[in-house]
Amino acid sequence: MKGFLDSFPWRRTATTGAGLAIAIATLGMASFPAPAQTLYPDADTLAYNLLELQQSNQRWIQIDLTRQRLIAWEGPQEVYAVVISTGKETTPTPTGLFAIQTKHEIARMQGPGYDVPDVPFTMYYYRGYAIHGAYWHNNFGTPVSHGCTNVAVNHAEWLFDWADVGTPVVVHY
Repeated sequence: MKGFLDSFPWRRTATTGAGLAIAIATLGMASFPAPAQTLYPDADTLAYNLLELQQSNQRWIQIDLTRQRLIAWEGPQEVYAVVISTGKETTPTPTGLFAIQTKHEIARMQGPGYDVPDVPFTMYYYRGYAIHGAYWHNNFGTPVSHGCTNVAVNHAEWLFDWADVGTPVVVHY
């Protein structure tokens, strides 16, 4: 996916600058509502982990809860970006650094107030929290889930094929 910035010699600097902006924004999290559960020790640690991933050649996934965006990265290179729906205020998506634990082409998701069969392209990254396709709504860009990261089915399939078990997942505001 070549974009406007790819044609300029300062592309790598712009990407690194974006990473630094994410790190700085993460350090300034005091202006955002406190998440229900934070699984990294502190903002400095998350910022360090983001920079470390961007300086690697490793595939990783960034979930930005404020912007409702998921970005797939290969080291410092953004390779795929989609609009998502994460947890609503009463059922928030946990923040932190995780890794894909299991992958299922089809899963059944059940919890208080919901029972959804045949959830496509499900990748669990923490307890019952997953990135998965959502065929039951088209409200991407708005937090509507019970805590999972909802992605349009075609995008979920791409992510499912691209990510391996062990792929890091960074979730932040």
